Amino acid sequence: MIDVGGDLFRSPVPAGGAVLNGAGECTGFITVGEWGLVETPIFLTSTMQVGRVYDAACELLMAEDSAIGRDEVIIPVVAECDDSFLSESRRMQVSKDDVRSALEAARAGAGGPAPAEGAVGSGTGMSCLGFKGGIGSSSRLTPSGHVVGVLVMTNFGEQDRLTVDGVPIGRMLPSAEDPAGWPPPAGSCITMVITDAPLDSAASARLARRAGLGLARTGSTGNHGSGEIFLAVATGRRAARGTAPAGPDLMSGSDLNPFFAAVVDATEEAVLNSMLAAPTVVGRDGNYSRGLPADRVAELLSAAGRI
Repeated sequence: MIDVGGDLFRSPVPAGGAVLNGAGECTGFITVGEWGLVETPIFLTSTMQVGRVYDAACELLMAEDSAIGRDEVIIPVVAECDDSFLSESRRMQVSKDDVRSALEAARAGAGGPAPAEGAVGSGTGMSCLGFKGGIGSSSRLTPSGHVVGVLVMTNFGEQDRLTVDGVPIGRMLPSAEDPAGWPPPAGSCITMVITDAPLDSAASARLARRAGLGLARTGSTGNHGSGEIFLAVATGRRAARGTAPAGPDLMSGSDLNPFFAAVVDATEEAVLNSMLAAPTVVGRDGNYSRGLPADRVAELLSAAGRI
């Protein structure tokens, strides 16, 4: 659950998206491409629960604003990854109360500490690069003084491709003792980029596209069944609904280069954070996803001269 603060229906934010591999779903993505705006919080869930989260989001946001559904409708942004390896996806488990709790927690945490990472929230059932994945975040400060934040939900890749700072860590770690019980390489990665810079939709889409380079650094190849879907929002030129944006001059062209680098670096780090924060998790039918052994990873990076 991601909220950029304020009333998104009354004051939408410029946004743009990109798709590396499209075997996934993100509701509202077409509207974002057409209007260049995000007007609801961003909800993350598992594949089979998208409809329930979408319905709950509509109900909760309508309850907050009587104009929604009367003056104009909304299309909540709901993105998903497939957690069926660990979770029992045949049960429709997510409730309206779950969505309400996530929305309230996201709003309460705005401007506070970084969100919890690893096997939390929608990331609970996710696996990444042969180990337990989930939710990861990271941020960078650009030379212009603007912040670029990235949040990922990681559920992709296989162990042999796991790379940390250019070191093929996955090939240096032992494989699971029971290969039948650990996750297949397919999956997805939802990546959300948020910056306070004055960017328009086109520039936001360019930032979103760079998330794929960060994923590649960690070992992603955009598997056939994997949905790498990226969305970027920029709050620096936010305006009231139906009015023209005002404020700082738009940043574009070569001024975006530091933002591109920030997205790539922060995405790479966010993926690794999602794994390093996650313990081993046993799910349905005895399937399990191992926690990445942080101490051993540190030893291998030290031996390679990286730390």
